[in-house]
Amino acid sequence: NGLYEAHRSNAPILAIASTCPSGEFGTSYFQETETMKLYNDCSGYNQMPITPEQFSRMLQAGIQYAIQKEDVAVIGLPGDLAAMDAAESPTATFGLPTKVISRARDFEIRKLADLINNSEKITLFCGIGVKDAHAEVIELASKIKSPVGYTFRGKMAVQYDNPYEVGMTGLLGLPSAYNSMHESDLLILLGTDFPYQGFMPNSDKTTIVQVDIRPERIGRRAKVDMALGGDVKSTLQALLPMIEVKENTSFLQKQLDFYRKVKNNLESVAATGGNTNAISPEYVTSVINELADDDAIFTVDTGMCCVWGARYLQATGKREMLGSFNHGSMANAMPMAIGATLARPAQQIIALCGDGGLSMLLGDLATIVQYKLPVKLVVFDNRSLGMVKLEMEVAGLPDWQTDMYNPDFAKVAEAMGIKGISVSEPENVEEALRMAFAMEGPVLVCVKTDPNSLAMPPKIEFDQMKGFALAMIKLLM
Repeated sequence: NGLYEAHRSNAPILAIASTCPSGEFGTSYFQETETMKLYNDCSGYNQMPITPEQFSRMLQAGIQYAIQKEDVAVIGLPGDLAAMDAAESPTATFGLPTKVISRARDFEIRKLADLINNSEKITLFCGIGVKDAHAEVIELASKIKSPVGYTFRGKMAVQYDNPYEVGMTGLLGLPSAYNSMHESDLLILLGTDFPYQGFMPNSDKTTIVQVDIRPERIGRRAKVDMALGGDVKSTLQALLPMIEVKENTSFLQKQLDFYRKVKNNLESVAATGGNTNAISPEYVTSVINELADDDAIFTVDTGMCCVWGARYLQATGKREMLGSFNHGSMANAMPMAIGATLARPAQQIIALCGDGGLSMLLGDLATIVQYKLPVKLVVFDNRSLGMVKLEMEVAGLPDWQTDMYNPDFAKVAEAMGIKGISVSEPENVEEALRMAFAMEGPVLVCVKTDPNSLAMPPKIEFDQMKGFALAMIKLLM
């Protein structure tokens, strides 16, 4: 599953996959697997050597593929081959390829500049592909007086020091970015393959441009009128000198005013702490955001934790957020936090864990203790599979088998050798989190959150409202 995550998120990974001795292939030998079949769907390079010379050449090719393509490379390793003497590659040495500058041709960028210069209502929507192009995005928005929206995965790279920000859209997002995109004459998608098609403008009045380092992905979510292959930074550096400065700020100001109202609403929700054993998850996340380091790394479980992280964890330019944004794996926050701590031991690592996700991987608490990893785990204990419950209700189904029996996670942590803290009263949340973040070593904070906290998407369809009402009627009956 980790390789699926890396493949979908374009993380460079080399996986060496062991299997039984080659002489036993096809005999249903103990722990025999066909690695090329097994990993074919979650990798870009996938080979099975049978001699030491093949292994050394494939190892070189796999490393270079993983780094250059930012993808998963898998090399099978039969048991008998692993026992043989290594052989030096008869081909090139391990010279890793350099990164190339990639952008569209000059005349294509000129076409985009002409389109921008002749448009009035423009929105920039940015993904993780703008991570190294923050300054260029802000300069472009400044010139054309454009609001800037972003994906969940791109949030930490876009939101900070950004006076043109209008938030996210998509299933977890806010109505402000959705509104801005749909009121635009021109929508420019920069380094993103999201949100889902249902959140894109589909009327004839909006022209859509997409810039992506992987041109084969362009047009998967919307009808694109202009496509430019290349990385965002190189493209914008070539584009900016061609852009004329616009003076009319009315569209931008309208969207910023709308976003301000949305933020005020979010803050008012988060200001309400909740009740005993029903603490507001919005409040909990806002306190985490306030107390966390400026360079903290957050991990968020798939589900409701993603919603609270998307809406209440704020970028600083140094923070990062990891989640299963493309693949949607359950129980990802704790293992991602383990990996982040091993990679960045000097930074604060905070995992926002769902109770369902943590329950699936309780054994990894022992991993954290064994390697003395100073991870801070905050468990949102709402005694339910919250996102599944909401999805069922929106579809008009009474939720079924979404309630959970949970142990006392703080006591489980203590039994594993991790400091455990339980919080059931909203007035104790800040003190508990402040204490946890100040402690050395791993800490688990279990917060009894409100299972009825709702996370509605920015685009509310009548069928969704009808489905929700229908589900409530069925439950009452």
